[in-house]
Amino acid sequence: MLTPFTAQDQIDYQMFEKNLEVQIEAGITGIVLGGSLGEASTLSGTEKRELLKEAAKMVNKRIPVISTVAEKSTTDAIACARNAEADGADGLMMLPPLQYKADDKEIVTYFKVVAANTSLPIMIYNNPVDYKLEVTMEMFEELSSIDSIHAVKESTRDVTNVTRMRNRFGDRFQILCGVDTLALEEILLGADGWLGGLVDAFPAETVAIVRLAQEGRVEEAVKIYRWFMPLLELDIQPKLVQYIKLAAARNGISNEYVRGPRLPIEGKEKERVLAIIEAGMQNRPELPEYSKTGTLENA
Repeated sequence: MLTPFTAQDQIDYQMFEKNLEVQIEAGITGIVLGGSLGEASTLSGTEKRELLKEAAKMVNKRIPVISTVAEKSTTDAIACARNAEADGADGLMMLPPLQYKADDKEIVTYFKVVAANTSLPIMIYNNPVDYKLEVTMEMFEELSSIDSIHAVKESTRDVTNVTRMRNRFGDRFQILCGVDTLALEEILLGADGWLGGLVDAFPAETVAIVRLAQEGRVEEAVKIYRWFMPLLELDIQPKLVQYIKLAAARNGISNEYVRGPRLPIEGKEKERVLAIIEAGMQNRPELPEYSKTGTLENA
């Protein structure tokens, strides 16, 4: 989820709820708060707790609410996990320890110690491209003995990692693709779902791709995915927050306000990104209708 702000640099809960309800209506099956797209690095500890409490109230158990643990020390991570549990989270997304370049043993120990201090289920965020630390197959082997570690956000950019995980662990870990531009490929290779970025602006199209692929309607999924690709590429840019907020604002479910040091984009950069967004909106594909049970029906 994005974290929308007001012009006064406060969290805009009214806009947050508007986006949330559009997401749920589209059929998303869970939300993650306080990730990089949610500008967590600029939120205070108090704001993070308040955001989780408000989101949990808004969701009211309709879907799982996942809180992010991205801390510098094991002690802080344990405190963050315990606070999330107290504040209404249904699960945690955990990054390896930030700033210090831990070795494999230190990372595994970090995950194990935090897991031992919370009853919440945990998803490991594996993103060596952005965070320079990889959770390897051997590390997942050690973590597989921890019952509360259920899933991985697969962001290595290597689609073959899905097959390696399935070959080695079967269904022990749920796998969610964390890179928008690889989502359909990874779902077709056996990933369980898509933890998306552009879903914040185009939830219905995102859900349609996943559902179609899971039902074997690959040609229909590919058609939507090809339309979506220029937009999805906005997720793999340094200014993904500004770009995705702009796309969501263009769809009426966010605004462009970001928190410093980020600045709203302007000039030729904004014109270029808006051109991508406008082209996508003008050629939006027709989508199948969904039943209340979440299965796809022919339009």
